[in-house]
Amino acid sequence: MPTLHVCSLARLHDTVAQTRASHMVTLISTGSLVERPASILADRHLFLTVSDIIEPLEGHILPAEEHVQTLLSFVRAWDRQSPLVFHCWAGISRSTAAAYISACTLAPDRDEAEIAHALRLASPTATPNARFVALADDVLGRRGRMVAAIEGIGRGAEAMEGTPFMLTLGRA
Repeated sequence: MPTLHVCSLARLHDTVAQTRASHMVTLISTGSLVERPASILADRHLFLTVSDIIEPLEGHILPAEEHVQTLLSFVRAWDRQSPLVFHCWAGISRSTAAAYISACTLAPDRDEAEIAHALRLASPTATPNARFVALADDVLGRRGRMVAAIEGIGRGAEAMEGTPFMLTLGRA
């Protein structure tokens, strides 16, 4: 069964090695240096420059529909033969939002709340970026169900860095 893995930048290389991932999504602020693991080919690495904000802030990049569309195109093209890793700076907000959005996209028959609950069980610290989720909810025509599901699990536990975790695309 295809798996989605989420981690922080600090745990990226270990996570890719341990999971034997073939694809990777980076969601990071402008100017952050990310060394792509050698096992991930350049065309299997999506690099989204986006800040972890929900409202415009000078000097930062607000998540936008184009980021969601680019993410959706990338995950839909993923062959699902080996794991996909998502990471951001802390592995708490942008990457968890991207993994949730991807799970909703790739398993359209699964209930949004079921996926959000699985996310919470996998990561007590996950606090998906609300703007990213809302944009995807709109793009995917989910009529607020993705937003409501993430609101339903609440804010994750406070942490400086999330512990790497996995989501499956099938039901647990």
